[in-house]
Amino acid sequence: MPAIADSSPGLRRAPVACPVPLLRARDVPHAARAAARGELVSVVRGVYSPSASWRQLPAWDRYLARVHATILTHPGLVLSHESAAAVWGMPVLDDPGVVHALGDPTRTSRLHAGLRIHTTTGTRDVVDLGGFAAVAPSDCAVDLARARHVVVGLIAADAALRLDSAASVESLVARNEQRPSSRGRRIARWPLHRARAEAESTLESASRAIIELLGYEEPELQTEWSGPVATDRTDFWWPGSGIAGEADGDLKYDGRYGDPASLLRGRRERDHRLRSRGIGSVVHWGWSDLVDPDALDGILRGAGVPRVALPDPYRLATARIALAPRRPAARLHSRAETGV
Repeated sequence: MPAIADSSPGLRRAPVACPVPLLRARDVPHAARAAARGELVSVVRGVYSPSASWRQLPAWDRYLARVHATILTHPGLVLSHESAAAVWGMPVLDDPGVVHALGDPTRTSRLHAGLRIHTTTGTRDVVDLGGFAAVAPSDCAVDLARARHVVVGLIAADAALRLDSAASVESLVARNEQRPSSRGRRIARWPLHRARAEAESTLESASRAIIELLGYEEPELQTEWSGPVATDRTDFWWPGSGIAGEADGDLKYDGRYGDPASLLRGRRERDHRLRSRGIGSVVHWGWSDLVDPDALDGILRGAGVPRVALPDPYRLATARIALAPRRPAARLHSRAETGV
């Protein structure tokens, strides 16, 4: 098993608690009958949750609950991949379904009853969280960069830099290169070399990846624009062409964050302030435009963002599969995927 580290120097975040109550079957009289009546939901075998609470959870929180339920039935797990990401509050797309943990390196990897045990001979920084453990965010990012689509890898790498102040692009790259196994090493180089803590949300990280895969010029991130009324900040800025880009979440204008008309009016006023400070145009996009990269391509091309390389058709096509029809969990950002 990987060596256990009691702390990570730059990590200052407690694990994310389970979002719903979990009930062991042995502690609930006639749990199976209650589940049959619809009062309880089976989270994993032998662990239930009240149906009313479960129905309110988005997919990623159901996954987090499943991770916590698995910890109850398998104490001492060392979580990895999306499961470590979930308990650290790193972005998780939709419900990955399977819980991931590290196991004895002398045995083969295996999947049983929704729990995948990975074997590894490499060194991992592992944080003891009391009753269970999880690989540190940096190692989690490297694992995901090696095993998932490059867009997902960049989302994880950006999040690891935001979460752990001691982490850096250089340290992420070094962890990848030092792993004994070469499996996934080359794939992971693309997202790890591009990681930026300045990307404040899942949507921004995914946008950066798709922008480059489409062949467009790399933008500056989080540029501030001061004025007499307010200081505004743009998610993306192309200074050579005078274009600003805003990654606005699809959920921002559906009513859950206030009156959509008022929110849109505020956006227009902000865009006007930005244009008055010398920005030629401000373009907006949401998650659905990333799921369909052709849509984002049309937005950027129409605005006049310079294309500096040929698109990567294979990675763009597979990005559709990796991202759709998922929505990111907005946990580890000061400005969430929704743009609020």
